[in-house]
Amino acid sequence: MELSQENTPIKVKYKSKSKANKVQRFLIYLMLILLSVVFLTPFLWMIFTAFKPENEAMAFPPSILPKIWDWENFKEVFDIVPFATFYKNSLLVAGLGTLGTVVSSSLVAYGFARIKATGRGVWFALLMSTLMLPPQVTMIPVYVIWSKLGFVDTLVPLILPAFFGNSYYIFLLRQFFRTIPKEVEESAYLDGASTFQIYWKLILPMSRASIITVTLLSFMGFWNDFMTPLIYLQSMENYTLAIGVMQFQGALTVYWGPMMAASALMLLPLIVIFFTGQKYFVEGIATQGNKG
Repeated sequence: MELSQENTPIKVKYKSKSKANKVQRFLIYLMLILLSVVFLTPFLWMIFTAFKPENEAMAFPPSILPKIWDWENFKEVFDIVPFATFYKNSLLVAGLGTLGTVVSSSLVAYGFARIKATGRGVWFALLMSTLMLPPQVTMIPVYVIWSKLGFVDTLVPLILPAFFGNSYYIFLLRQFFRTIPKEVEESAYLDGASTFQIYWKLILPMSRASIITVTLLSFMGFWNDFMTPLIYLQSMENYTLAIGVMQFQGALTVYWGPMMAASALMLLPLIVIFFTGQKYFVEGIATQGNKG
């Protein structure tokens, strides 16, 4: 009897703690659900507006769900502007730009992480200092350079700089490369592997999550880039989707239905790519910065 009396406070304390944890978990889930609704509302509004006729899209008070589901907006996207050309240009820029960014940034990051050289820390600090330099500072001189080279109104200024590395991605990959045990690299040297073979056949496969993370971030950056195409592109046949979608907005008229349909088509590759590589993306972000 005494034993049960001694255990009673412990049981009550355990039950109260368990109840508090359930309440806390409920509040957290409720907050996450509310935030999800807030963030999903613009996306759902865009999707539903893409299926509305023009008079319904401009109606006031607005309705969330379309009364008449109209697929003509997706057809008009290709009739009003050369949308297929915009899509092709964006795929070309994003694909080649991502390839150049991943290859060049991983090479530089491997050099900073693994190759011992005099002044390596100074050069890395200088590289990181470029992150504090606003792009507006170099916008005019860089434009003058491309203009002198005769590459204005081409896709070259949008693609070629990616093959010279990106400071932010170099930092991310360097941090991950430094978490790989040096014993793995030393054993490869003993087996006769060269530095490039170790980078290509050993380091990159072991850094798959980090490489996929950089690939996703880089692709989204090129795909959504608006400022660079706006500066360098002048002909409609060279437009990317970011500025091509703006062609649905005229000086006096805005084609809301086709614009929302074009925006939905523009988001489709990003959604597919993100959910395809979501596992590696989360893993790559979680493992960054483990070693300074």
